[in-house]
Amino acid sequence: MTNREFCGVVGVSLTGRGAAPYLYRGLRALQHRGQESAGIATTSHGVLHHRKGMGLVHEIFSNEILESLRGPTGIGHVRYSTTGTSDLENAQPLVVKLKQEDAALAHNGDIVNFERVRRRLQAQGVEFLGSADSETMAQMIAVEFGRTRDLEAAIRRASAELIGGYAVVMVVGPKVIAFRDPLGIRPLVLGTLDGGVAVASESVAIELMGGRLVRDVAPGEVLVLEKGQIAHASRMATTGERAHCMFEWVYFSRPDSVVEERAVYDVRHRIGRRLAQESPVEADVVMPVPDSSRPQALGFSEVSKIPYAEGLIKNRFVERTFILPDQKRREEEVRVKLHPVPGLLKGRRVVLLDDSIVRGTTLREIVVMVRAAGATRVDVRIGCPPIVAPCYFGVDMKERKQLVAAGRTEAEVAAAVGADSVHYLSMAGLVDAIGMREEQLCLGCLTGRYPVEVPQEQRRFQRHLEEFPG
Repeated sequence: MTNREFCGVVGVSLTGRGAAPYLYRGLRALQHRGQESAGIATTSHGVLHHRKGMGLVHEIFSNEILESLRGPTGIGHVRYSTTGTSDLENAQPLVVKLKQEDAALAHNGDIVNFERVRRRLQAQGVEFLGSADSETMAQMIAVEFGRTRDLEAAIRRASAELIGGYAVVMVVGPKVIAFRDPLGIRPLVLGTLDGGVAVASESVAIELMGGRLVRDVAPGEVLVLEKGQIAHASRMATTGERAHCMFEWVYFSRPDSVVEERAVYDVRHRIGRRLAQESPVEADVVMPVPDSSRPQALGFSEVSKIPYAEGLIKNRFVERTFILPDQKRREEEVRVKLHPVPGLLKGRRVVLLDDSIVRGTTLREIVVMVRAAGATRVDVRIGCPPIVAPCYFGVDMKERKQLVAAGRTEAEVAAAVGADSVHYLSMAGLVDAIGMREEQLCLGCLTGRYPVEVPQEQRRFQRHLEEFPG
């Protein structure tokens, strides 16, 4: 994978204990989703405490800082920038005024039309401090709250204007409010803790906080968590259509997470098995690009009967190259991040398993590395169909000209990355491995057809939203 990923959010409501240590553990579990900045906001007796910084979670939050973040209620965020620059002003949670009360918001995803909404709010006198779409969402909610004095209603009204994919947590006084876009593009799960409840981008964060996964937050659902329990739940306008991001299973989520009741590891393993059936090859060794491709490679090895080997060793103290903020750094870090096992690949035909190809630059570096280690042949198998169109919902691949598969055949992609062959998983294979119907998935980057209105792009769903009862 040669791109950047989006963010991670977590929210906690407890009784009788402070939220900050739980939020810290949850964010550590979600560190793979963003490594540019992190932040925590808590409330105690009506006072908002917050801290954010550039870097990794453990670099920002010392024990002393965590002790200063008082209160049983709070939210946390890890970020990389899909929209807005990579700086402290755009780090989250963002603090916003709801009338006379301080609130904080953290957001995973992208708002397609945020610039138009931002201009409209500026025309109404709203001032902005940063350039992120998350601030536009926060200010939109604040404006609607000023009109309604009802936070849930303000969220529903704002969401009707904001087009895109998002999972959001807010802390307002003693409450955490969590909500998800009406199509469920971005993930959000609900769990229980000892003496409380929590929401997070992935189930693994709930579990590493010492909790238990209960369920996915439903698309368009708005949850109010207070005093360690769900105080209220409501729903946004929705058609009942779904568009869950396929990349959560292919790459984004940790393999020990569960997304929409489907274990990520199992999906990736099925992808590898299907790839071996669709694209057989004669080779001496099956090798993953670590770490996300291990289950795929194991599945491929099982079906093909070609031995599995860890031919590339990953330096675990190097950032995930996918989410580094610029392409030059991604290419440089590949050589620091991965190193071939001496002698293992010499004179051998290698099947290299990767979860996806976006720009192709990182994979090209890896193929060069494998050949330099003595491989006589390198055949690449990819665990999702070709990425041929931009993503507008939280993944930083917004230009077709950057995508190596756009307008190229598999043979041309192989030439571009220096491999002897490249074969992608079929669309039917991906859908079957995930175990959901094709119309329930967001496949916009694979098909060029999107689940919401995107300027100059084709829309998959044509039906108008209808108000969901309740």
